[in-house]
Amino acid sequence: MVRPSIVLFGDSITEEAFGEGGWGSSLANHYSRSADVVLRGYSGYNTRWAARVAGRAVATVAGAVAAVTVCFGANDAALPDRASAPQHVPVAEYRDNLRAICAMLHRRWPGVVVILVTPPPVDEDGRRRYPYAHDYSGLPERTNAAAGVYARACVEVARQCGVRAIDIWSRMQKFPGWEKAFLRDGLHLTPCGNRVLFEEVVFALKDANLSLEALPADLPLFGDMDPKDPAKSFDDDERVD
Repeated sequence: MVRPSIVLFGDSITEEAFGEGGWGSSLANHYSRSADVVLRGYSGYNTRWAARVAGRAVATVAGAVAAVTVCFGANDAALPDRASAPQHVPVAEYRDNLRAICAMLHRRWPGVVVILVTPPPVDEDGRRRYPYAHDYSGLPERTNAAAGVYARACVEVARQCGVRAIDIWSRMQKFPGWEKAFLRDGLHLTPCGNRVLFEEVVFALKDANLSLEALPADLPLFGDMDPKDPAKSFDDDERVD
């Protein structure tokens, strides 16, 4: 059996995914016996830069790739007249860049499951308390309203491209107190926020027939082996003496 990979491609929300309590590390644990979770996260990147380097970013991913999550938009949605203006990408270009990334992934891995993940919501109070770089203006460089525009654009592109979308911007705001429960600095995820995204990714993968039940273990499970004759469970042609 060829052990498939699940690739996580995105900005800092993805780069931090393997941190303590991260949604990527939870995903790797979830699929520990049936798939490899491969991290390709680039903090600070917007879709303009991501679309340019996407092919290079995934070039070293070997073997069969079953799914790719694409999570960009938090930086594209930075306000063009505030401290993080260099990261801003107009929403029309954001749509085009997402389409280009989806097209590249499908060319590289025909049949791959692509899941677009919207930017998370923004807690503007948190952004004031943890200002971008050395910005002392007292103004948040991102707003929740702007993030929502990009979240809706992401969902629209997913529909147009025939791929799945996780609207984490809307999902998180269904919980009371989401601002501090899910976001540690108004933008990046707390362990609870990571848990919400992990659960949404698992649900999307299950919907794409990539659940634990659908993906067999790469080697026989302990409970399935005959301790008196374990060789029956293995392929002797692959034995290494």
